[in-house]
Amino acid sequence: MRGPGKFIIAGGIVLLAVGAILFTAYGRAKTPEQPIKFSHKIHAGEFKIACEYCHSYARRSTVAGVPAVERCMGCHKVTAMDKPEVKKLLEYWNRKEPIPWVKVFDQPDFVHFSHAPHVLKGIACQNCHGPVETMERVREAVTLNMERCVTCHMQRKASIDCWTCHK
Repeated sequence: MRGPGKFIIAGGIVLLAVGAILFTAYGRAKTPEQPIKFSHKIHAGEFKIACEYCHSYARRSTVAGVPAVERCMGCHKVTAMDKPEVKKLLEYWNRKEPIPWVKVFDQPDFVHFSHAPHVLKGIACQNCHGPVETMERVREAVTLNMERCVTCHMQRKASIDCWTCHK
């Protein structure tokens, strides 16, 4: 093929490739592989352990935090010790090392978000994190963006002043 037609086809191929890359990077929920296969479905779902039991900073901090190995061992020194993932937990405990969890939820640096006021207002964790208690592996089940946050603030008659979230 000669002339402008080959440039149109080449341009189309490039656009398809870029689109595929963007969809792969941004079109699917982030579900990172974790160092220990921790099941929220078992802990928060079946055993009904409250989010704040493990994420104890949520009520008083900007971050919810991840539990220290010591918190996990509080239960697992007496239960499920034969399970492979609990054996991995024990290895971290014996080495006195934190578990290098991979962050699932994050906000851009220009967004200031604090868990504390949301938790203190009784907003369920699932509003922003999705039905975590049903997940074997936590994923971004909800798109956290400005539109979602502003809509929620307006529904709850919370401030929508820019400085509330952007400092």
